[in-house]
Amino acid sequence: MEDYVVNTIIVGVISWATLFLVTRKLLPNRSFEFCNRIVSSTHAVTAVVLASLCVQDWSCPACPLASTSTPPQMKTIAVSVSYLIYDLVCCQFDGKPNLDNSVHHMVSILGLGAGLAYQKCGSEMVASLWITEISSPFLHSRELLKELGYRDTELNFAADILFAAIFSIARMVFAPWLTYVTLAAPSNPFLIKAMALALQLVSAYWFYKIVRMVRYKFGKRAAQTKKHT
Repeated sequence: MEDYVVNTIIVGVISWATLFLVTRKLLPNRSFEFCNRIVSSTHAVTAVVLASLCVQDWSCPACPLASTSTPPQMKTIAVSVSYLIYDLVCCQFDGKPNLDNSVHHMVSILGLGAGLAYQKCGSEMVASLWITEISSPFLHSRELLKELGYRDTELNFAADILFAAIFSIARMVFAPWLTYVTLAAPSNPFLIKAMALALQLVSAYWFYKIVRMVRYKFGKRAAQTKKHT
C-alpha cells in the first residue's frame, strides 16, 4: 500500500475523532449518538463530493472498469476507510454496540482495503462509495430530528420516506448492476469480487429491514389518522 494512502488513513482517523470531540464540546447537552451522527453526516457529504470529483465520464460513472486506481480515487477510498475505522471504534463506546452496524463496517473496511492494497477497481469502488453514501445524510437526519424534538412529526415522516426511497433506488437498482460488472470482470482480484458480493448481500438485508420500517410507519400513520376521524 502506498505511503500517501497510509498517511491519509492515519490523518483521517485522527481528524474524524477530533471532529467528534469538538462536536461533543460544542453540544454538551446532546447525546453521544447525536454528535457521532453529525460526524457521520459530514463524512457522507464528503464521500459523495470526493467520489463525484473522481468520475471521469458521467455517461458511465464506473468506467473504466477493472482499471488501475488513480491517486484521487485512492485518496477518496482512504478517506472513507479512515472514517469506517473511526466509527467502528467510536460505536463501541456508545454503550449500545450494534452487531449489524459492526459487521457492515468490517465488511466495508475489508472490501475498500482490498482495493487499496491491489490498487485495482478504483472506478467501481468510488462508484460504490457514491451509491452507499448518497442516502446516509437522510438516514442520520431521521435520528437527529428525533432528538431535536421532531419525533412522529410530518418532517420526521418525510425524512423516513425520503431515506427509504433513496436507499432503495441506490442499493437495489444501481448497486446490483455495479456488483455484476465487478464480478463479471475477469481481471478483478477474487477478494474484491467476494467483498462486492458481501456488500450487496448486506445491502439486501438492510433493504429488508427498511421495508419493514416503512410498513410500520404507514401502519402507524393510518392508525393515527383513523383515531382522529
